[in-house]
Amino acid sequence: MYSSFFSLPPRFLRMDRPLLGREPSRRCWSYSTLTSWLPILSWLPKYKLRYLQMDLLAGLTVGLTTVPQALAYAEVAGLPVQYGLYSAFMGGFIYTFLGTSKDVTLGPTAIMSLLCFSVVGGQPDRAVLLSLLCGVIQAAMALLRLGFLLDFISYPVIKGFTCAAAVTIGFGQVKNILGIQDVPHQFFLEVYYTFLKIPEARVGDVVLGLLCLALLITLMIMKSRLGSDHGSVYSRFARKLVWAIATMRNALVVVAATLVAYSWDACGHPVFTVTGHTAQGLPPFSPPPTSDTTSNGTVVSFTEIIEDFGGGLAVIPLMGLLESIAIAKAFASQNNYRIDANQELLAIGVTNIMGSFVSAYPVTGSFGRTAVNSQTGVCTPAGGIITSVIVLLSLAFLMPAFYYIPKASLAAVIICAVAPMVDYRVVINMWRIRRLDLLPFLVTLLLSFWEVQYGIIGGVAVSGALLLYTTARPKIKVSDHGVLVMELSSGLSFPAVEHLSHIIHTQALQTCPPRSVVLDCHHVSIIDYTVISELRDLLRQFKLRTVKLIFSGLQPSILKVLLAADLEGFRYTDSLDEALQMESVSLLSD
Repeated sequence: MYSSFFSLPPRFLRMDRPLLGREPSRRCWSYSTLTSWLPILSWLPKYKLRYLQMDLLAGLTVGLTTVPQALAYAEVAGLPVQYGLYSAFMGGFIYTFLGTSKDVTLGPTAIMSLLCFSVVGGQPDRAVLLSLLCGVIQAAMALLRLGFLLDFISYPVIKGFTCAAAVTIGFGQVKNILGIQDVPHQFFLEVYYTFLKIPEARVGDVVLGLLCLALLITLMIMKSRLGSDHGSVYSRFARKLVWAIATMRNALVVVAATLVAYSWDACGHPVFTVTGHTAQGLPPFSPPPTSDTTSNGTVVSFTEIIEDFGGGLAVIPLMGLLESIAIAKAFASQNNYRIDANQELLAIGVTNIMGSFVSAYPVTGSFGRTAVNSQTGVCTPAGGIITSVIVLLSLAFLMPAFYYIPKASLAAVIICAVAPMVDYRVVINMWRIRRLDLLPFLVTLLLSFWEVQYGIIGGVAVSGALLLYTTARPKIKVSDHGVLVMELSSGLSFPAVEHLSHIIHTQALQTCPPRSVVLDCHHVSIIDYTVISELRDLLRQFKLRTVKLIFSGLQPSILKVLLAADLEGFRYTDSLDEALQMESVSLLSD
């Protein structure tokens, strides 16, 4: 039902009736432009009561999932837990107006939390300022239509990063399951000190953490094994009940663990490590601080903060966009509608900008919560408003209760959330299909254990090097038909010039006697000035050796460029057969 609203991008929608006093073409263009910037105008006029029922149900379900996850992801970012909730409500409001996917929910995620920690080191003021700067960069990319830059991050790089992030985040929570303190955050040191401090583990935290993990895994398995919705009324009811409990498993487990911790504390036996005091109430609406003060009173200027952010200021916006747009495209394909990638960039950018005014750190689309949203049957982006209201109610009234949330239960939620991101099957597939793709995957994976942003930059650099190598070394098929026929398999641009020239010289010009060459160019769709210059020199070399270089199968655009270059001795034919015939006639006449 909702998919019909988005079966075409918003810019193709028109008004049913023209506005008075304007020309029809101008009126249609104005309204289509407006709907492209505000997609809500394309679906709100068609909103129905049954959509409201499904949006309420989906929003409530996602809200109960969002609250415990937001608290847990704040721990990953090294921030007080309330910052997770501060980051979880603005996206629902903004995306309702600007988003083009009915399913996507914006908020804190495991990967963005890890990236945020790697850049700001758990400093709340800097995390909020980072959100503003990321939002500005993302919105600027949307306005300049720079979404194509995401195409330069290859799939092996993405999978290498997500696998490393999942391992880093998951192992980083082991210390909370064990209840040990003073463990460094650098991954290799974290591994060492976690094992070193195992004798200091608290029994209460270990038992509670393992129980929470077991319960979450059991509910996940139960949900994955639910059969089709057939059978008697009782079996359908039981199936829906199991699905609802399994979907809200994070909230149920955290609430149950909190009640256990509160009960033990009330009895005078505080055996669990709890979250502790959190700021109560809604965050103030104010611009993020543009300077910082260190513990010794030194003021750090805005410029110095930007320098401290370093490459993270480029990595975090790009990864946020990549994660959200990949999720939006996946669910749009699944549910038969289309999204506008640049509009998605704008929605994420505005969310991060506005979020910084309510003390949020950078957010993006969440795969897990988006899946819950879709499976619950959400009809429009308005479901995000319900989710945001639940987060706001939690901030306003439930913050005192968060004092007793055991850190072990939040750690269990995080571990179960990131575990599916470790996809070992992708390694098997890459080994079977194209082993060279394992190189950027492994570079990204290994460097990400050192510094996350280095992993992404390193993986992109290796992928780019492989791409440039392919461009610089195009496949050239050489065959002998009385004359040498060289078939170019791709475009001909300046990195490939030296390779082509070397092949021609070694196999035609430097042999005894020299041989004529037919260049089969029917695959060539691009050529540049450097190539023209080299071809001019090659034609001169062929003329000196009294042999010929003939071009065949040139596309019209390529032929136009070569004719404009006015190359001396330039010969061409429409097909390879004509070129071979021309050369055979020439040999007979000689």
